[in-house]
Amino acid sequence: GGLGDVLGGLPPAMAANGHRVMTVSPRYDQYKDAWDTSVLVELEVNGRTESVRFFHCHKRGVDRVFVDHPVFLERVWGKTGSKIYGPRAGEDYKDNQLRFILLCQAAPEAPRVLNLNSNEYFSGPYGEDVVFIANDWHSALLPCYLKTIYKPKGIYKSAKVAFCIHNIAYQGRFPFSDFSLLDLPDQLKGSFDFLDGYNKPVKGRKINWMKAGILESDKVVTVSPYYAQELVSGEDKGVELDNIIRTTGISGIVNGMDVQEWNPATDKYLDIKYDNTTVLDAKPLLKEALQAEVGLPVDRNIPVIGFIGRLEE
Repeated sequence: GGLGDVLGGLPPAMAANGHRVMTVSPRYDQYKDAWDTSVLVELEVNGRTESVRFFHCHKRGVDRVFVDHPVFLERVWGKTGSKIYGPRAGEDYKDNQLRFILLCQAAPEAPRVLNLNSNEYFSGPYGEDVVFIANDWHSALLPCYLKTIYKPKGIYKSAKVAFCIHNIAYQGRFPFSDFSLLDLPDQLKGSFDFLDGYNKPVKGRKINWMKAGILESDKVVTVSPYYAQELVSGEDKGVELDNIIRTTGISGIVNGMDVQEWNPATDKYLDIKYDNTTVLDAKPLLKEALQAEVGLPVDRNIPVIGFIGRLEE
């Protein structure tokens, strides 16, 4: 959804501004152009040692890094006909916490251990002088691990974390007893502690990953100035995190658009390409083609309105 769009478009725009940019995400599929770096790291997750591998490709100035582990790859459409977050809509995988713990622990390793030389301007590992952007609840543990595992050892001393909220409705709420899974010291319990009136997934006290991500990061941002206002406007719009966000403050930066991907002069999905000089000739023809394709009356004088959004309660 929106997060995928941002992760697709924002990093190349940052790279074009001269930054060295890496994205880290789970390897959910056998991406045909992402190659095995043969770099393995061992992580301690819930009392077990888990080994992850990094896959990598370099596209449009961005190092795309994928964390490889069976908990990600065994769930994808291609292999099991399954979905990313759960077996069906509204139901979560039981091991979602372990899956995203793995992502949050692997992510800070990547800039240190990967020796990447595909960029003509930068070479070698990224090192420790970096800014992490953690997106949504799935990566909310990253600032917690930086604070408790890395910084006490003198690693990532000057690194900062910005936490970006794409959709406040998904917060990563789990039973309070699950705090022990996270391998974090008790001093962070307060940042996760959350009480709500719902019986899902359990009644009463919970941990809330997003609450911790907001509190433990250096800066909180979201996808538009208007959404930033909305999140602090009340309990319903901030989905019970409005008080926390009021405490930390939040900046709204409007989501941009990938002008390369959405360029009508080169768009492979358009039968007739156009630019600002030919738009008035091309659009009526494209409208007729769309009307024909979806079985509407073909008439270039009827307005056609497109809406991209979330059909969800």
